[in-house]
Amino acid sequence: MKGPGIRALSVFALTAGLVALPATAHAAGPRIDLKVLVVTDGASPSVAAMAAQLDGEGVPYDLVDLSAPGRPALTRAFLQDTVGGAPRAKYQGVVLPNAAPFADAAEAGALADFQKQFGVRQISSYVYPTPDVGLDYPSSAGALDGLTAELTPAAKAGAFRYLKGPVPFEDLVDTIPETYGYPATPLPPTAGTRFEPYLTSGGKTLAGVYTADGRSQMVLTFSANQYQTQFRALGHGLVTWLTKGVHLGLNRQYFSVHVDDVFARDARWSTEQDCTPGENCADPSVTTPDIRMTPADVDRAVAWQSQRSFPLDMYYNGGGSDDVVASDGADPLLAAFRQQRAKFRWANHTLDHTYLGCEQDFTVSPWVCKKDAQGKTVWQSRAYLRSQIADNRTWAYLKGFSLQADELVTGEHSGLKITPQQPEDNPNLALAAGDTGIKWLGADASRDFDQRAVGGALTVPRYPMANYFNVGTAAEMADEYNWIYTSRAAGGSGLCEDNPQIMTCIEPLDLATGYLEHIVPLDARITLAHIMRNDPRPHYVHQSNLAEDRILYPLLDRVLADYGSLFAANSPLVNQRMRDNGAELKRQAAWKAASRKVTAYLQDGKVVVSGVPSGTAVPITVPEGTRTGLLNLVVFGDKYAGERSAYQTGNVTLTVGATSV
Repeated sequence: MKGPGIRALSVFALTAGLVALPATAHAAGPRIDLKVLVVTDGASPSVAAMAAQLDGEGVPYDLVDLSAPGRPALTRAFLQDTVGGAPRAKYQGVVLPNAAPFADAAEAGALADFQKQFGVRQISSYVYPTPDVGLDYPSSAGALDGLTAELTPAAKAGAFRYLKGPVPFEDLVDTIPETYGYPATPLPPTAGTRFEPYLTSGGKTLAGVYTADGRSQMVLTFSANQYQTQFRALGHGLVTWLTKGVHLGLNRQYFSVHVDDVFARDARWSTEQDCTPGENCADPSVTTPDIRMTPADVDRAVAWQSQRSFPLDMYYNGGGSDDVVASDGADPLLAAFRQQRAKFRWANHTLDHTYLGCEQDFTVSPWVCKKDAQGKTVWQSRAYLRSQIADNRTWAYLKGFSLQADELVTGEHSGLKITPQQPEDNPNLALAAGDTGIKWLGADASRDFDQRAVGGALTVPRYPMANYFNVGTAAEMADEYNWIYTSRAAGGSGLCEDNPQIMTCIEPLDLATGYLEHIVPLDARITLAHIMRNDPRPHYVHQSNLAEDRILYPLLDRVLADYGSLFAANSPLVNQRMRDNGAELKRQAAWKAASRKVTAYLQDGKVVVSGVPSGTAVPITVPEGTRTGLLNLVVFGDKYAGERSAYQTGNVTLTVGATSV
């Protein structure tokens, strides 16, 4: 009894003694505000690309245009001050158009002093190699189109750990140089100077970090713009390096695919008349067989999903199945889907896929909305819209399908505005959505890009993929593509001639090879660009694309393969339901509106975020090992791309883990 009793007393006494000891005061270290300074010369696509990357991730920044009259001078007072007795850096990183953009030596000196005092890094966005940036003069220069560069081990161990290594440079048009660069050789290190290559090709450096005079700058020797695949791949790493892995904002790679019209029939393109019956054929006698999935197509979809670990969202029209049952007595497609129903995500596309906007007048082309005797638009009624939503939901429940009741995509996104024919929403859509508990309403991102409120619901804009709703084969797809994108002289519609500002005429595609050799690579690049911009907007296709030639799969396979060749396993695609995509869009918009109201800084190894408006979620990215909670026992955020990141509601203090960037 004596031993344990004495030990317990000693522990208590020691603990009590420690608690009673007076705290030792320590002067606060430098404070680094979590904001970036972007300096442009007014004509730098590379700086604009960096600004777009910061915008996309939600990283706060201030923009100074050196060419703008009355712009603020970069003085010591502009860059730093003192808060609570501690020196404060107003910026955590600086983006410049090149290594020496200032006409005023005083500004260059103030910035250099600021960077040395606080250890603030710099990105020199497009630089001609010279010894001033640790590189030998280039022995060659020119277009880098089609080149595949490689990240070095130092880059992959640090800020670019989310990439596998190869970084292909686009070559979209053979006759137009797209990326110009100056591959160069680093000079040997000297006392206090060093150049660490990060991106190389053929033994030459395209990007790297030059450390000299107590400052570090990321030197990029190639041109860039925000739309290029190579920049979008590198963009997040540039932000991570610049901020040392600690910043507001976060980044994900989103990709989900909605398959519309499941159980319905889709009209087929007429390759002879260059039109779609029931849609735009001037001759009403033109007919083509409709396109509808079969049970074998369901089996293929299940197998593909399993092989790729990529679920599809099935947006169904129950009335389509009812029509088949009424005419044929049974629907084998329904039976096949019911057997495999747990393998897919299901969502409401209305019962009959009817138009839910105004009543349409097809006596003119293009159609217009019907008007009543007072000249007011005649709308589909609230009761009709409500029945199309609710009855399709009931249909699914009776057939054993599970779905999220608050998601809806109307047929052709109808009910929402469409210009020029219907420039406003059907006012009954908001009412019917409220009646049926709809919170997330699919929209077409090609004409309604920004999320907006429709009554109590929010839209979720969806990107259309290249596969048309009215084709079942690769040859049909190429034929309709030719009609749209070739000149009249080449047998096309001439739309590309009439609208050169938004379309480019092409040579007619070979019907046997055009889809796989031209359309798939092009749309895969467009889709990958969406994925790499922290954009949760989903993509959509139609059930016809899973039928017959099943042309969707080569396109999705190309997208997934291209993504997999760029990104490491620590950066998986985020494939989620529409309601989750909508919620993320809502968070992003709320943060964009509130970001300048929030105070955030790094000081003495801690990130402090305060002044957060009520209900606002703040996106935060930090290194692995960052912790929070009263005793710092809680690991912060979710693991993604070799970092920790998450939205935080309310004020928070984080103890930052060791950074390796």
